[in-house]
Amino acid sequence: MNNQESDTFTVIPADKKRVQLKAEDDLLDISQDPIFKAVLTQDTPASRNALRFLVSAAIGQPVTIISVSTNEPPVRGIRDRQLRYDISVKFNDGSLGDIEMTVYPDVYEHFRQEYYLARLFTTQDIKGTELGYRNLKPTWQISLLGENIHADNALVHQFRYYDKENNLPFRGLTSIIDIELPKAEQFLEKPVSEMAPIERWAVFFRYSQDPTRRALINEILDQEEGIQMATEELLLISEDENRRFQLEHELKNFLDIKCGMVDARWEGYKQAKEEYAGIIQEKDAAIQAVLQEKDREIAELRAKLGRP
Repeated sequence: MNNQESDTFTVIPADKKRVQLKAEDDLLDISQDPIFKAVLTQDTPASRNALRFLVSAAIGQPVTIISVSTNEPPVRGIRDRQLRYDISVKFNDGSLGDIEMTVYPDVYEHFRQEYYLARLFTTQDIKGTELGYRNLKPTWQISLLGENIHADNALVHQFRYYDKENNLPFRGLTSIIDIELPKAEQFLEKPVSEMAPIERWAVFFRYSQDPTRRALINEILDQEEGIQMATEELLLISEDENRRFQLEHELKNFLDIKCGMVDARWEGYKQAKEEYAGIIQEKDAAIQAVLQEKDREIAELRAKLGRP
């Protein structure tokens, strides 16, 4: 792999104004899977370059991404992303990668990772010959985890086939990379200039919403171009969602008022109907009483006259 830019991506100018977060910026949580995919799957230079920088940091070597795919085309609305799965990427040398955010890994997370890695690895179109196997490309399953699944302080674990008993590497082409975001806490007091790129990304994913860490995040934005680009997308998506929420809130209030007016009218109608029914009942009762009295008088008169 190399760090040459593909013709399809625009390099962000060095003199471009740096993004800085303000105290009042209401960011969505990028460590949530739908937001993560929303930020990193847009067909924009900022989104694609942010993804490239993230993958480079996770793998530990520069890459150029020539294609990005999800189960569906990326869109702006967060609600449209609820059923999306992995971000699959293809690099300029043909290598492949799956990148995903798993907020709540379960006890079978390692099985799931192995399954997705195998599935991606076998998508390579080769013939089952010596030459064909030689053309297979490296494939990575990169998981950013919202909970720790390894009992140590290492932020990144990279797993390959290995004969532990004989201390012999398999020299295979597949690799699982786990990045456990809760372990970013150990870097909070570390100077940003001394952080490795993946450490900066981990701190950003874990603490971008924390107002008490806003100065630290801004310092990371100053020194990590990929995170700056991811923040540009996050701010746009957050603004879109917040505006949508505000409009929905205003619409709900409007509908509540309208519904309240309708309910009030209905209650008034029911009350009037009940009152009218009561008046009719009273009149009916009075008429019945008069008729009963007349029937009684007629009966008494007939009795006096000796008529049946």
